[in-house]
Amino acid sequence: MDLCSLIERNAAFAPGKSATIFNGEVLSYAAFNARIEQTARALKAELGVGRGDRIALLSLNRPDYLVLLYACARLGAMLVPLNWRLAVAEQIFILSDAAAKVLVLEQAFAGLLPALEKALPDTAIVGLDFTPPPGAGFDTLLAQARGDGRNPHTDLSCPLLIVYTSGTTGRPKGAVLRQEALLWNGIMSQHMHGLTSDDHVLTVLPFFHVGGLNIQTTPALHHGATVTIHARFTPDATLDAIARDRPTLTVLVPATIQAVTDHPGWATADLSSLKAIATGSTTVPQHLIDRVVARGVPVLQVYGSTETCPIAVYTRLGGDLSREGSTGLPGLCCEAEIIDDAGTELPPGTLGEIAVRGPSVFYEYWGNETATREALHDGWYRTGDLGHRDTCGYFWVHDRKKNLIISGGENIYAAEVERVLIEHPDVAACGVIGRADQRWDEVPVAYVVRRSGSTVNVEELKAHVQSQLARFKVPRDIVFVDDLPRTALGKVQHFMLKLRDAASEPGDAS
Repeated sequence: MDLCSLIERNAAFAPGKSATIFNGEVLSYAAFNARIEQTARALKAELGVGRGDRIALLSLNRPDYLVLLYACARLGAMLVPLNWRLAVAEQIFILSDAAAKVLVLEQAFAGLLPALEKALPDTAIVGLDFTPPPGAGFDTLLAQARGDGRNPHTDLSCPLLIVYTSGTTGRPKGAVLRQEALLWNGIMSQHMHGLTSDDHVLTVLPFFHVGGLNIQTTPALHHGATVTIHARFTPDATLDAIARDRPTLTVLVPATIQAVTDHPGWATADLSSLKAIATGSTTVPQHLIDRVVARGVPVLQVYGSTETCPIAVYTRLGGDLSREGSTGLPGLCCEAEIIDDAGTELPPGTLGEIAVRGPSVFYEYWGNETATREALHDGWYRTGDLGHRDTCGYFWVHDRKKNLIISGGENIYAAEVERVLIEHPDVAACGVIGRADQRWDEVPVAYVVRRSGSTVNVEELKAHVQSQLARFKVPRDIVFVDDLPRTALGKVQHFMLKLRDAASEPGDAS
């Protein structure tokens, strides 16, 4: 049995049931299953994809994103979702690090082809909705495919996803999730949402994040429910879809809750179909929860990370939602603890690092044994997040042990931005921190020491960063200083920079 067997079973039980809806087009479970089988045949026969091969995907949300995921599960291959917001240099690093055998991309990103082809001459390129020169079109491959689209050596222990997260060393790390991780994650989603085949999920968050992919979308398909897919989030389309399509569940991060509840149509929008909205990815401001609850819709919080697939700690529908700020209890199929630096569990009410263990936790960081050893200890994943639990076992997340900035639901590591800044010939030293922001929760801010005699300005440094990293990672503010606070070992003390930044009372960066 592999993960795709769940889709096959649902197609047998309810072949005419709607699996996905996208731009008004409906794929029944029978049609969805048939396209997965056809895709698996094409990958195997036309591109030689087998167990352990990596298939990268650069696309906005669409049903074929999910088709490729389950086709990889059928073959024992691995899908590498690419964040379309990244700069081409970042895409090339991930594709090279994963040694992708095939890159499937949407026409919207065809402008990247010259750079990708030059850097990755051995990677086969397939156009998802067009025929790239050179390369093949996805539908053409499907039409040509013959033979068997199965691999007899595939089971739930096979790795299925390599999802890259920005690393503290300034380079992304690929978290490897096995098929069984998605299976157990789906069981916890069912428990969290009261998910059944009668549910209708609206997915507006990107599939390149495990939040958009695995909090509700794949669990809904595993349980025979219907998923309406939006290519990308807009508040207009989200509110229209809730009123028109009558979904029962959706996931919104705080930045998208802010956008939807700030929309002029929020106060009168018909939300009566929703049994809950789930949220997470960062601390959720209470005033945003209150806005949704005031419209009669419960808000469920979920805590986790790419490495936990992501569901780890959550509040559940019908459960206790009275503990303000709490992200809930450890999930049905995993354990969570608060530990000290030695890994010893701490008593209730004590601040420490959150650790998670269970079958939904990632297997390894791709090709990075050192990082894997640092993160996994006897099966426990040390998240780097600080929190506490109460005597009833409910968790609160306070801060990040690592210097992680979460801006509009996107992860930005300070080291990644610092790595690019320090490459500029006029930068002698730098430190990057997150600054609180009303719209984005946080935005990156850089403190920079210029080299002697340099007159480099803010806009020049921003342009330099943007040439290497995605726009959302570019510092919103750059402050020139004479020195940086450091430890005795010479490391920049980011917490001191945060104190300095807060004392300066900067204006809102939005």
